[in-house]
Amino acid sequence: MKKMSRRTVAKGLAAAAALWPLARPALAQGSNFPNGVGTIKLVVPYPAGGATDVIGRIVADRLSALWHASVIVENIAGAAANIGMDRVAKGPTDGSTLFIVPPQIAINQYLYAKLAFDPEKDFVPIAQVANLPNILVVKKQLTEVKTVKDLIDYAKANPGKLNFASSGSGTTIHLSGELFKSMTGIEMNHIPYRGSAPAMNDLVGGQVDLMFDNAPSVIGQVRGNTVNALGVTTLKPTPLLPELKPVADTVAGYDTASWFGIGVRAGVSNEIIAKIEETARTIGGEAVVKERMASVIADPVVSDRKTFGEFIQAERQKWGPLINKLGLRVE
Repeated sequence: MKKMSRRTVAKGLAAAAALWPLARPALAQGSNFPNGVGTIKLVVPYPAGGATDVIGRIVADRLSALWHASVIVENIAGAAANIGMDRVAKGPTDGSTLFIVPPQIAINQYLYAKLAFDPEKDFVPIAQVANLPNILVVKKQLTEVKTVKDLIDYAKANPGKLNFASSGSGTTIHLSGELFKSMTGIEMNHIPYRGSAPAMNDLVGGQVDLMFDNAPSVIGQVRGNTVNALGVTTLKPTPLLPELKPVADTVAGYDTASWFGIGVRAGVSNEIIAKIEETARTIGGEAVVKERMASVIADPVVSDRKTFGEFIQAERQKWGPLINKLGLRVE
């Protein structure tokens, strides 16, 4: 298997992002989006260049083609997606502003002491478009641990000895570790970092023991043999990482990932919502989308408003009690 460094993966993400421009010119025959809106903004609540940005640009490109309209990606990052979501919540209701719905829509209401918007009332999540697994990895120096069962056995024999890194408190990377602790009954210490890169650097260097990192960020280290991968965090195997079994094969029911959808602010008409939902379902089934999303190890999802809404509620029911139990808060 070809080895890839973290730098190679980062360059790949940047190259993938470059394939989808900030805007696609409206086609000559005119927009077929309801109300004749010709220019549509797609807010991505994360910085440019990452996996979420690439997914947003893939979606924007396909929306442009199917609607014959210009769809402009606008990156509004900060505060764990809160700044971008707040901008959408206070934006227009004519359907001209969409956003990539992040996992934080089901997390931040429990994590933050105060939000400027209501995640449950101010948005209409319309359809999930992508699912992106995390990977459980351990440092090479932890030679006793080759499998998920080995990790659990080691942790139980050495309570409180293991440290797991994350890209910050309340991220899916952090919560993946906390859920693992809760479901297995082991003790581990959480070490938060300001981003995935410094956390991974310390894991490779042996300063921390393990991490549940996003697949695009860690796959270069896995294939470069600088860390050992124990499994993916999705309930079922992903064909994009056939060499890795789900953690759930050992810890029944364990299921966590980064996922993304399309949504709008509350108040957008049902006609427009129905159009977006229809188009999102089309996009999720396109072979070209599957191929492009594979560049960031994401699986496209065919979804609808009802299914996505129920999924988000299930995520809230999973993360809310855990966050409250741990007493996690961001002021």
